[in-house]
Amino acid sequence: MLTIKPITEEFAICQVEDYSQVNLENPFVFTGATDEEKSLVCPSALIPENALTVDKHWSAFRIEGVLDFSLIGILSKISSLLAEHNIGIFAISTYNTDYILTKTADFQRALQVLKEAKYTILES
Repeated sequence: MLTIKPITEEFAICQVEDYSQVNLENPFVFTGATDEEKSLVCPSALIPENALTVDKHWSAFRIEGVLDFSLIGILSKISSLLAEHNIGIFAISTYNTDYILTKTADFQRALQVLKEAKYTILES
């Protein structure tokens, strides 16, 4: 079974005008740009002034290790487990692994659900 590492930061999910006020070198800063919007996930302490919309109070964990692209269903299994317990997620994938955010109020319960499903939860 996979190992989960909680991240100690609290996060915000934002829509921004542009990324001019975002330091992309900061850890745990994730961006996404489409033809319709620019999104930012960042530690709450780093919310830029040009944020158009901000949703605060998110907590995150990552799946430890480097996940091979041939692995199938990792996010699906975790999201299904949490959905069965009415815990919504916001998922972010990087080249190496996946990060899953839940509302901070649901975070400890989410970790407990995963622990009961035999995921290893590291101390944060």
